[in-house]
Amino acid sequence: MGCQTAIVKQIVAQDGEYVIGLKGNQGMLHREVEESFVYAQATRFAGIAHDYHTSVEKGHGRLENREYWLITDAEYLAYLNEKNAWPNLRSIGRVKSQRQLESKTIEETRYSISSLTDTAQTFGNAVCSHWGIENKVHWVLDIAFQEDASRMRKDHSPANFATLRHMALNLLKHEHTAHCGTKAKRLKAGWSEEYLCKVLAG
Repeated sequence: MGCQTAIVKQIVAQDGEYVIGLKGNQGMLHREVEESFVYAQATRFAGIAHDYHTSVEKGHGRLENREYWLITDAEYLAYLNEKNAWPNLRSIGRVKSQRQLESKTIEETRYSISSLTDTAQTFGNAVCSHWGIENKVHWVLDIAFQEDASRMRKDHSPANFATLRHMALNLLKHEHTAHCGTKAKRLKAGWSEEYLCKVLAG
């Protein structure tokens, strides 16, 4: 949580906007946001400033329905941000997705805090953009670096090597003389010291 609040402060200082996905590592915040939405829905959002948007995506044998809620009610936000830990906190969001994969249905609900005051559709676009980047990077790291197969578990080694893999991925992406994929570039850097120096030189 401390790391994320520092990042948010930097984003706000540079006149940016943020949408932060909540997990269990934010202390009570995740539970309080979840409870806020449970209460709001139970009262059908009566007297609560909010917006709603829904979308449907089809492709690759998958059907996904997504519902987005964005609460911008000042009273709710003041309660959640009582100590002003989150600068420019202007909304809380919920995304409920239902994916149908052949005969299997997967449901998931995620919560976020945000500086956005726009519509639920804008919030949804921001969330989907983040998921797209996250999924793409994870896929490349798994294919090119076999990240999911890593057996490192002791002390700080998982975090340290994750940082090194991201650094290596960024260096390989910025090397454009070899017209091949990231995995092939990585192999070439292992075979050729000349090419490795070219990658490291950026």
